[in-house]
Amino acid sequence: MSKITLDSVKPKLSFWQIWNMNFGFFGVQFSFGLQQSNMSAIYKYLGASEHELPILWLAGPVTGLIIQPIIGAMSDGTWSPRFGRRKPYFLVGAIMASIALIFMPFSQTIWMAAGLLWILDAGNNIALEPYRAFVSDKLDEGQHSLGFLMQSFFTGLGSTIANFTPAILITLGIFAATDTMDNGIPISTYWAFFIGAFASIASILYTVLTTSEYPPSAQELAKMEAEKAKGSVVSRTYNGIVEALQVMPTTMKQLIPVKFFTWYAMFCYWQYLTSALSLSLFDTLDQETAGFKQAQVLTGQMNGTYNIFCFLLAFALVPLAIKIGAKGVHFFSLIFGGLSLLAIPYLNVTDVLFTIGGIQITSIYLYTVGLGVAWASILAMPYQLLAGSIPRDKTGVYMGIFNLFIVIPMIIQIFSMQYFVYDLLGSNPVNVIRLAGVFLILGGVFTLFVKEERAVGVKKLGGAGH
Repeated sequence: MSKITLDSVKPKLSFWQIWNMNFGFFGVQFSFGLQQSNMSAIYKYLGASEHELPILWLAGPVTGLIIQPIIGAMSDGTWSPRFGRRKPYFLVGAIMASIALIFMPFSQTIWMAAGLLWILDAGNNIALEPYRAFVSDKLDEGQHSLGFLMQSFFTGLGSTIANFTPAILITLGIFAATDTMDNGIPISTYWAFFIGAFASIASILYTVLTTSEYPPSAQELAKMEAEKAKGSVVSRTYNGIVEALQVMPTTMKQLIPVKFFTWYAMFCYWQYLTSALSLSLFDTLDQETAGFKQAQVLTGQMNGTYNIFCFLLAFALVPLAIKIGAKGVHFFSLIFGGLSLLAIPYLNVTDVLFTIGGIQITSIYLYTVGLGVAWASILAMPYQLLAGSIPRDKTGVYMGIFNLFIVIPMIIQIFSMQYFVYDLLGSNPVNVIRLAGVFLILGGVFTLFVKEERAVGVKKLGGAGH
């Protein structure tokens, strides 16, 4: 039997083989989950105001803007018989992220926390970008939906556990919500970050040790050597990115407005949910109050809950995507998510829906269903729409460029929110959440204008797409 290479017809992988190759996504998303639910509160404990929050979140999008296209292009040109093509980047990124997670809760100043967030996001982005290309490397197109939705599953699972960890530590009586370190950061937050550091490195190691990579063919190796002869890694990477941008597939261009409204909305949500819940439910924005501390714990519970729905529904979207297409799934999911965010100001923690094991589930949890559906789709459907339209030997660089459509909206959100949008919204974090809902709906509408195209030599997946 001939050796399988990247340009061979790839064999169908089993469910557990796809599980193993994506397991490292759990640790990367555990790390992201911790920062999404806790960084705004950490900044406030260290003395930041609501007006300062957007600019303090700049690390994520800027490191993504710089690192992901570079790492994508570099990984396309990497091959080691011993270490592989994408796996070395997974491991280096996980080590960086774990170090930053351990030190984050010991921050003494706002800028120390911000600096560690830059390191954390750099590590996460180094590990994350090759993971998207990893699916295209390992799976034939008929299994792309399962591969990307498996990543959605681990994203939901990792984020869920990350978000619930402080609440679990408090519920078990290990720490009280009022137990804080000298810098004001709750001790439960420190332990959540410490657990996240272990999860990040352990899950990546599991994938590295259980999953092999297909080697490039002789033709691809010759092409890599020819590229190396053209100049340094910096110049080759730059030229590869510029060349890819010049011949960007139409499908990718049409996804730009979809990604813009989606990620502008999600950054609004992550930055201001704690403050919005504190104001809406407890009528305070003072971080010293019990209401604000309760809102921080509640933020983790809300984010954990929508991620539960994300990983529970991720696999259900596979047959739906085959039936109505990735475009249809994404449209309905974003509409549902947007309407759910718009409902947040009308929900509360006093109307009990039902009780599970003595834990009261109140109406505020309702919005997490729609956001969970939207999040599962956000993490999978755009990549499925894109995957068939890009050439195999440029998967890494194009996935990196595609990430620009995530980070650029985030950067625009940071500066627009910092300097005029927050004031325009009455300096009210609840209105920021309302804006996020409207933007998710707009993202859904623009999805209807996307038309899929196929790269040369890539067969169309029957039924999945329009």
